[in-house]
Amino acid sequence: MDFGFDERTEELRERLLAFMDSHVYPAEKVFADQVAEADAAGRHWERPAVIDELKAEARGRGLWNLFLAHHPEGAGLSNLQYAPLAEITGHSPAIAPEALNCAAPDTGNMELLAEFGSAEQQQRWLRPLLDGEIRSAFCMTEPDVASSDATNIATRIEPDGGEYVISGRKWWSSGAMDPRCQILIVMGKTDPAGERHRQQSMILVARDTPGVTIKRGMSLFGFDDGPHGGHAEVEFRDVRVPAANLIAGEGDGFAIAQARLGPGRIHHCMRLIGAAERALELMCRRATQRTAFGGPLADQGVIQDWIAESRVRIESARLLVLKTAWLMDTVGNKGAHTEIQAIKIATPAMAEWVIDRAIQTHGAGGVSQDFPLAHLWANARTLRFADGPDEVHKRSLARRELKKYR
Repeated sequence: MDFGFDERTEELRERLLAFMDSHVYPAEKVFADQVAEADAAGRHWERPAVIDELKAEARGRGLWNLFLAHHPEGAGLSNLQYAPLAEITGHSPAIAPEALNCAAPDTGNMELLAEFGSAEQQQRWLRPLLDGEIRSAFCMTEPDVASSDATNIATRIEPDGGEYVISGRKWWSSGAMDPRCQILIVMGKTDPAGERHRQQSMILVARDTPGVTIKRGMSLFGFDDGPHGGHAEVEFRDVRVPAANLIAGEGDGFAIAQARLGPGRIHHCMRLIGAAERALELMCRRATQRTAFGGPLADQGVIQDWIAESRVRIESARLLVLKTAWLMDTVGNKGAHTEIQAIKIATPAMAEWVIDRAIQTHGAGGVSQDFPLAHLWANARTLRFADGPDEVHKRSLARRELKKYR
């Protein structure tokens, strides 16, 4: 395994780092100010205008759809090539990923449509998503069942002539509060009596379809992620859509979900490494600038221990993520299944630990809106159960290991 940057990756890294310095980091305060202005004007879910400016600039620099490997609109990068680029965007996760049209949930939805969508579905929905003109949401998790087991999904998708009728309730449908969100990918059951992993299907539902009600935006440790499009609770009451909106075929929903989640999990981990690096940088800066008990915080043994331990944990997680990316490229997502689960367990926990120490080093400032640390921590903590909780992945990994000895 050679994790050295090839010429293409190095060229894009230099271009992206320059863009971060010249446009993204300076835009963070502008972004915050525009969010506050929109909120005061009652436009809470509106995306700040600076994002569109950044998107235009990024696209002009060739920093667009970098995540999409096997599509003419993507950059043609492998997972290994994309990893260091996604890490860089993780330094400013509220801005940079969307500026490059590489933000979840749109990335996963675009990959899903590119791989499984019909030509008509791709033209109607994938095309504007690739151009960054609209947003999308993925409606899978439900409030009334343990959605960590996808076979529990209770939403019904019932055929009725040339249509399907959808009834159910979803929540944590990220992006659905955004006025620009136009399409929902909904997972439900078409055959509740069928084989356990063939009961589910996925279907496209335009956000303005009669019977679709956006009930509320959920808060995440007090953050509602309004500028990101929020995390919506959505009700589907006898929602009718054309049969042509079904993605792939009836019973393919579970397999599609698994295919979507693999890349999504590693992309989250790539960005989390960048978030941890940002936290470590802020921790070091704070430690050298603040004095307590007669000397700089940086001279305190406990601070030095946190800094050293943070570096070790970041480097360890990065190597595991790179190995996973390499395996996904060489033996496929199925062949990298163990490593995908491992990074999903290890990386959020690493980032949470590093960010927590950075918060502690900042004192009260660390939990305030004056630094990005509180939001970084909330995101890292949330990813310990988003896309599958730690316990599910550990259970699967343990069973795989035990199987060797039985």
